[in-house]
Amino acid sequence: MIEQNTTYILLQHYWFVILALLAGILVFLLFVQGGQTFIFSMGNTERKKTLLVNALGRKWEFTFTTLVTFGGAFFASFPLFYATSFGGAYWVWFAILIVFVIQAVSYEYRSRKGNVYGKKTFDVFLLINGALGPVLLGTAVATLFTGAEFTLDAMREVTWHGAARGLEAVLNPQNVLLGLAVFYLARVNGLLYFTNNIGDDEIMSRIKVVLPKNILLFLVFFLSFVIWLMCIDGAAVDKETGIVSMVQNKYFMNLIQMPVVALLFLTGVVLVLYGFYRILFTVKRKSAIWFTGSGTILTVMALFLMAGFNQTAFYPSTTDLQSSLTLQNASSSYFTLQVMSYVSLLIPFVVGYIWFAWRSVNNKPLTQDEIDRSEAHIY
Repeated sequence: MIEQNTTYILLQHYWFVILALLAGILVFLLFVQGGQTFIFSMGNTERKKTLLVNALGRKWEFTFTTLVTFGGAFFASFPLFYATSFGGAYWVWFAILIVFVIQAVSYEYRSRKGNVYGKKTFDVFLLINGALGPVLLGTAVATLFTGAEFTLDAMREVTWHGAARGLEAVLNPQNVLLGLAVFYLARVNGLLYFTNNIGDDEIMSRIKVVLPKNILLFLVFFLSFVIWLMCIDGAAVDKETGIVSMVQNKYFMNLIQMPVVALLFLTGVVLVLYGFYRILFTVKRKSAIWFTGSGTILTVMALFLMAGFNQTAFYPSTTDLQSSLTLQNASSSYFTLQVMSYVSLLIPFVVGYIWFAWRSVNNKPLTQDEIDRSEAHIY
């Protein structure tokens, strides 16, 4: 029994690591959304817009699929969180779902024959998805630190006390800080993606103008969020009794007490900064996105692990602290996590397929002439 309990705890931590990895990949893939916010500012002609949309159209499905996988993995491994957040804060998740659905519709119908709404309508939809998608996702993730208004009864049934059903999260400045940081990081990664995958001198010259400003804004919002996070109290869980209490500078202490997570976080930040350096001050621009991308994944992973590891409640309740969700009280059964751990062994093969597909699709930069000559599907 003791051995099973130990294995159960390991499985709970293992699946939270998997979720952290999926979250990191998702935030990196939001470069598609970031790129969509430049459709009108960089696409001064219809041909330029089509070039930008088709460059992003090669990758939009990766983001959508990762988002669905992330939600499904959370449901399977920590169903109480899914029931609490997705079930209680349904308006914010409904808003996220809508902005991603209109993205899928836009790529499918933008250039289809018989489009009675015109391309501009779907370009506006892509702009909405690009602007709201990262901000809403970042704001929702920030509630892992700031908490939400819910309670659990003796049967672990959820009562949500926020009248706005999750949309109240956008009224918290700390949540919005992370939302804006994710938004500008997505824009920066979108510009780096364009640098690698579009062969157009005019667009490249515009990227050089807007890139530094977006990097600066990302740094301002991200550093503000991190400084705030290191200073706030956090919900700590007593290992013996399971009682939750507020501890001063909890997330800063998590970094100190978990050197592996601290190293993960610092490595991610350094890689992102180095990617910025390469794109701004060297001629090796093509590789910048791989440094910022890998750094994004590691940094987001570290933030997730700070939220849930080291006896920390990863979804605090601001209404009743003892209702806060932890790895122990929110996870699936031992059997479910064990079976799912076998399935997770397929993840490296999926990642390998994504890498192969990425390289195959982007074996050379996309040009306007290629779009004009293409007989295949045009977005």
